[in-house]
Amino acid sequence: MINGFKEFIMRGNVIDLAVAVVIGTAFTALVTAIVTSIFNPLIAAIFSADSLAGALRVPLPGDGYIAFGVVIGALINFLLIAAVVYFVIVLPLNKLKEAQDRRRSAGVSSAVVPDPTTELDLLTEIRDLLAKSATAEQGPKH
Repeated sequence: MINGFKEFIMRGNVIDLAVAVVIGTAFTALVTAIVTSIFNPLIAAIFSADSLAGALRVPLPGDGYIAFGVVIGALINFLLIAAVVYFVIVLPLNKLKEAQDRRRSAGVSSAVVPDPTTELDLLTEIRDLLAKSATAEQGPKH
C-alpha cells in the first residue's frame, strides 16, 4: 500500500499539478494585491467612494444594497488573470507550435523523426516475434 502511494505521488502529473496549484495560488495573491492596491483606489476615486466595494452601491428597500463596485473589482481581477495566462502561456505555446509546424512543412520528413515507440508497441512486436519463432520451430504443418 505504501509503495502504491509512493508511485502515485512520484508520477509527473501529480507533481506538475501540485506545482501549478502552488504557483496559481501565489499568482492569484499577486493579482489580487494589484487590483486591491492600484485599481480599486483609482476606480473608487473616480466614483468618490472609500473603496471599490463602496463604489456604485444601489440601495434596496430595507438595509440591503447592490454592490456593483465589488463586481467590477472581480471582473478586473478576472481580466488581468486571463490576460496574463494568454500572453504568458497560451500565446508562446501557439508560437512554438506554429514554428514546429513550419519546420515540418519545410521539408523535414516524418520518416526522419520516427514516432516514439510505446511500451504497448514493443510488447506487441515481441509477441509477434515469439509467435513467428514458435511457428518456424514447429515446421510446416501437413
